[in-house]
Amino acid sequence: MTAKELAEKLDLEVIFDSGDDREVKGCYVGDLLSWVMGKAKADSVWVTIMSNVNVAAVAALTDMSVVIFAESVEPDKDLCDKFAKSDTLYCKSPLSAYELAWRIKEAIG
Repeated sequence: MTAKELAEKLDLEVIFDSGDDREVKGCYVGDLLSWVMGKAKADSVWVTIMSNVNVAAVAALTDMSVVIFAESVEPDKDLCDKFAKSDTLYCKSPLSAYELAWRIKEAIG
């Protein structure tokens, strides 16, 4: 499944669309950035409530396909400024991290 297909299937609000439509191969849920860097796999969806500029750096380092801000979290201005240098799809959802992870698992297997 591609990033855009997942966003549509989960009814996510797209915050930034890089134009790329990358494959989604897994999911990681977490907010401790050092753990995300060490544990998340490339081409995954990262579900987080973190909203500062460091999210863009971690998404790039881990080569995330999609970042989803759970619980309608709004990314801060500095983070939004980093989106233009990204090939990651950034979205948000009113759902909890748990509910998003469950739906992602159902969608991508």
